[in-house]
Amino acid sequence: GTETRVNAQAEAYEYMVEFQSLARDAGRLENVVGWYHSHPGYGCWMSGIDCSTQMLNQQYQEPWVALVIDPTRTASTGKVEIGAFRTYPQGYKPPEEAQNEFESVPLNKIEDFGAHQGQYYQLDISYFKSACDTALLNTLWNKYWIATLSSSPILANSAYFNEQIKDLADKIEQAEGQLSHFGRGGGAYFGLGERSTKKDEAQLKKLMKDASKLGREHVQGLMQQVIKDGVFNSSRGAAPAPTDMDTS
Repeated sequence: GTETRVNAQAEAYEYMVEFQSLARDAGRLENVVGWYHSHPGYGCWMSGIDCSTQMLNQQYQEPWVALVIDPTRTASTGKVEIGAFRTYPQGYKPPEEAQNEFESVPLNKIEDFGAHQGQYYQLDISYFKSACDTALLNTLWNKYWIATLSSSPILANSAYFNEQIKDLADKIEQAEGQLSHFGRGGGAYFGLGERSTKKDEAQLKKLMKDASKLGREHVQGLMQQVIKDGVFNSSRGAAPAPTDMDTS
């Protein structure tokens, strides 16, 4: 695979079989129950290749789950962006409401997202921090706490924020063009006016959610900067109080 494309090959399956064999020889009875990969900057969902990989593995071993992590959004928002998924049986058509779950997807990925959205479903997940994780995080915090407190999520992720704003502007421009086209009566002429209106309304609602989410992330970053400035720089600009000269 590459940074943004994962396609399991024979070497991956050979490694998995060898790992399980060595684990059995060592007396460990754990099984491989899934796989994970990242979508840096474009959300947690399943592409066509992801669905094919997951569907193939579900046919031969159960349980099997796919995890998708977005490290860029995690660093930007301070919240772990992670999703767990399984594919539907081949030929199964999910209910319409199951396909309407909101997910903020960049414009250049929407086609892939929409084409395969009905092939998988998302699982509820929970995660915990073990004693080993706690010790490791404490070690990292003791070493990097100054850099963490002095960092700015807005400045550190400025390129990602700019890409999000540009992508949102492109989506709005595309939606505006579609609305102006159907507003001239093209959809009604073919008897598709009501269907087109519902689709346009759903698209506008998604754009509103995208804009609201982006705005909240920016406000959160600005609030962090204001709080840090108030805590660490409140005494920097204060001038010392004048004192009388002692002439005695």
